[in-house]
Amino acid sequence: MYHHGNKVIDEHRQGEALMLTHEGKKKLYIESYGCQMNFSDSEIVASILSKEGYATTKNPEEADLVLLNTCSIREKAEQTVRNRLSHFHAIKKQNPDVKIGILGCMAERIKEKLLEEEKLVDIVVGPDAYRDLPNLIKEAEDGRKAVNVLLSKEETYGDVNPVRLGGNGVTAFISIMRGCDNMCTFCVVPFTRGRERSRNPQSIIDEAKMLQDAGYKEITLLGQNVDSYLWYGGGLKKDFAKASEIAKASAVRFAQLLRSVAEAVPGMRIRFSTSNPQDMTEDVLHTIAAYDNICKYIHLPVQSGSSRILKAMNRGHNREQYIELVDKIRKIIPDCGLSHDMITGFPGETEEDHQDTLSLMEYVKYDFGYMFKYSERPGTYAARHFKDDVPDEVKTRRLTEIIDLQQKHSLYRNQQHIGKIEEVLIEGISKRSNEHWFGRNTQNTVVVFPKENAKPGDLVKVKILECTSATLLGQIVH
Repeated sequence: MYHHGNKVIDEHRQGEALMLTHEGKKKLYIESYGCQMNFSDSEIVASILSKEGYATTKNPEEADLVLLNTCSIREKAEQTVRNRLSHFHAIKKQNPDVKIGILGCMAERIKEKLLEEEKLVDIVVGPDAYRDLPNLIKEAEDGRKAVNVLLSKEETYGDVNPVRLGGNGVTAFISIMRGCDNMCTFCVVPFTRGRERSRNPQSIIDEAKMLQDAGYKEITLLGQNVDSYLWYGGGLKKDFAKASEIAKASAVRFAQLLRSVAEAVPGMRIRFSTSNPQDMTEDVLHTIAAYDNICKYIHLPVQSGSSRILKAMNRGHNREQYIELVDKIRKIIPDCGLSHDMITGFPGETEEDHQDTLSLMEYVKYDFGYMFKYSERPGTYAARHFKDDVPDEVKTRRLTEIIDLQQKHSLYRNQQHIGKIEEVLIEGISKRSNEHWFGRNTQNTVVVFPKENAKPGDLVKVKILECTSATLLGQIVH
């Protein structure tokens, strides 16, 4: 797993092709890169195109339409997509009728380059323009270059039922909002995904019920910044101030949404991601504590333990405020699992700032974390205004120290579970052994145990017997 800003990037899934079972006259091949939002968006795209007669295929050679859902978070992702494009270009030489398209976060940034200069793609579609795909495909078939990278104030795809692709049939993601208003100086998301707007709460509840009916056992409410969820009839979050008094009075915020979903599907586990410390309110914590089916786990990115660096990152909170929030979480939800994101080597970071990060980690002792070196992204405030002045070998050493400390804390936190009996949702077969299931406890820690008479989707009681820094090991108790 890899984490950047507010996004979990699962290394095992990069470049995964989406596969659906329904029949269609035309074949769609779609590959996804980047964060969970992108994989979720690919399911929306598959749904929109299934209405146009497209069925998915795992084989790009037989496709009529090849789409890459892209990510701009780091250079590596862009390089991979470029390599894939030249591979698909070779396929196009064999079959000139195949159309190639770029979706997602890279679309806006390199549209001219890909379309005009390198002529690698026929279609370029930004994250808010997926409904326009049928028109854009017709344009491309008529020999015109088709582009729509307009960011929208309204689009949430609230009425599109995603086609669930390549999942385990047990856990699923529901997008509750799009875009981000936070403007952290290192992050490209507000530029690639636009301003923040929330999805109609009723459509979220309906999707949760639909997933429950389809046999799913856990849902994760997904957004770049779930804590600032705000529904007042539609529109951008920043326009809330202009809303009518009635709209303001009946507005739904994240704590209410969480409560409504928990009550609508009491038999399902509920998680959410990602939280921003400055937007997390106490009523959300009380809601988590009050409902058994809301998991006791919060992913709480901090990025740095130094208030000076947090200010340069425009994070909207300082070290003291973050610690205060952690204390509040520990008080209201004593058994809550906590994970973090950490960036080391941000421009201007001194050895003292780095020590502040280590001491914050010592204070919190996170269950796990996503840690990486700062890499400059074109278009961000940091790229325009700050010099990337921490030498790479210093970044590497600091990152190693952060990772080593986190492993120590992960082991410490996991040891606290030994001897306890915990409820685990079985997700599938353990990677290491066919004789074992793996699942997660409420704190989101992976638990591995012998199969016995259980199956994926079962909630089982597991006694924790031992652990590593990454995994709990146990056995089912009857």
